Amino acid sequence: MTSTTAKSFFWKGIRDSAPFVLVAGPFGLLFGVLAVEAGLGVVETMTFTMTVFAGAAQFTALQLMQEQTPTVMVLVSALAVNLRVAMYSASLTPYLGAAPLWQRALAAYFTVDQSYALSIVQYETHRDMTMRERMAYFFGTIGLIAPLWYGATLAGAVMGSQIPESWALDFALPIAFLAMIGPMLRTPAHIVAALVSISVAISAAGLAYNLGLLIAGLAGMMAGAQTEVMLDRRKQSV
Repeated sequence: MTSTTAKSFFWKGIRDSAPFVLVAGPFGLLFGVLAVEAGLGVVETMTFTMTVFAGAAQFTALQLMQEQTPTVMVLVSALAVNLRVAMYSASLTPYLGAAPLWQRALAAYFTVDQSYALSIVQYETHRDMTMRERMAYFFGTIGLIAPLWYGATLAGAVMGSQIPESWALDFALPIAFLAMIGPMLRTPAHIVAALVSISVAISAAGLAYNLGLLIAGLAGMMAGAQTEVMLDRRKQSV
């Protein structure tokens, strides 16, 4: 029964992630095209995308590499952009922390915006799920996205400049984040964190090496945490 239930959660994860196919495909194609235009070969592009597996960080590193930025700053900036994944991991730990090491290692590799957004909502609304069911659902959320990301990147790298600009592939990233963030703004703390991070990101947009994103992320986390503390104190005093 447990195996059957876990399998059903895996397929639920597949179904829930299906809309993101419309984002991962164009996004992967765009990265493949830009990587080749930046001077990377097909093998180098695929090695890059399969080892890093973090779209926003990959684009950041690629852009800075084209600008002849020092290697240290490329790494720091890519890590700063990907800092949100550390936040994702901390948020998922209460639900997946007791899983076997090899499962946690795979989950860490596949923790991206889509898999996190879908999984955390599922776990918070269905707290009675077993560990096996949680892991099955998590891997389901990436079951379509990961192969598509690899395949689209390869297609973009092979086709390169043959893809017309009229396809406007760069639309995928902002739409993806808007689609993920909207349903997650469920509490005042979430809303405050989002508003503060947006405000700081816009104000700090001129900082070098995308450091404004790091500052905005930290400011948003602190604002959200402080909001939760204030709301808890208010509840206790009533």
